[in-house]
Amino acid sequence: MDGSMDMHTEGRDIAASLSGAGVRFGDFTALKDITLDIGAGEFWTILGPSGCGKSTMLRLVSDLVPPATGSVEIFGKSTEAARLAREFAFVFQDATLLPWRSALKNVELPLEIGRKRGIAIPKGDRTPRELLELVGLGDRADALPSEMSGGMRQRVAIARALVCQPKLLLMDEPFGALDEMTRDRLNLQLLDIWRETGTTILFVTHSIPEAVFLGQKVLMLMAHPGRIKEVVDIDLPYPRAISLREAPEFNAYCSQLRRLLEEC
Repeated sequence: MDGSMDMHTEGRDIAASLSGAGVRFGDFTALKDITLDIGAGEFWTILGPSGCGKSTMLRLVSDLVPPATGSVEIFGKSTEAARLAREFAFVFQDATLLPWRSALKNVELPLEIGRKRGIAIPKGDRTPRELLELVGLGDRADALPSEMSGGMRQRVAIARALVCQPKLLLMDEPFGALDEMTRDRLNLQLLDIWRETGTTILFVTHSIPEAVFLGQKVLMLMAHPGRIKEVVDIDLPYPRAISLREAPEFNAYCSQLRRLLEEC
């Protein structure tokens, strides 16, 4: 399926709209003709072979790289305007916590930076301590990163990303370095956070089961250059339990995506 296919959708609020978007690094085309709309409040996972532009797409949406072609809008704004308005936040594979600050102080950091830059903090946001409770770390507020497991550090990073109440959360393999049991627990917790906050989520992963378990839609990218192969709707009910991975319908989606990945 061509990456320029029309994925614009009528009748829903749009969180991110890409129209003919492409990214180049010198003579190398990383993404080509990406056209799609991501509805507000939706959970999308992104799959594809190495080098297909999964992380580049998140960087394009988050104003970290400019489009060489086409356009990108976030809630009707340019990516720059959306960044300045704190419409989105990024969670990386590495939690990137400041080692000398406690869990609570790390979550508070974006607010401190905002105040120093004169950026107004909206009223009604959850407090940093409430966000730590939301991610299950209310009792570890004073812990340093060195005193926490990898999964705990990632939960602090998620709380920090949510502290300015972004409408869009961009997640680049945030659980990729964790063991399977920890990843399963964080998958469940992330779904709880998504349902409670209503945040739109774009989640990059290399794991087909993780993509199916989390997502309402799976965006499959193909490489050389990166472009859309297919968007697969995951028609599985929420809330989702780990036992879902044993269901025939779940495994059918995994098999479908594996076949698509082999074609990329």
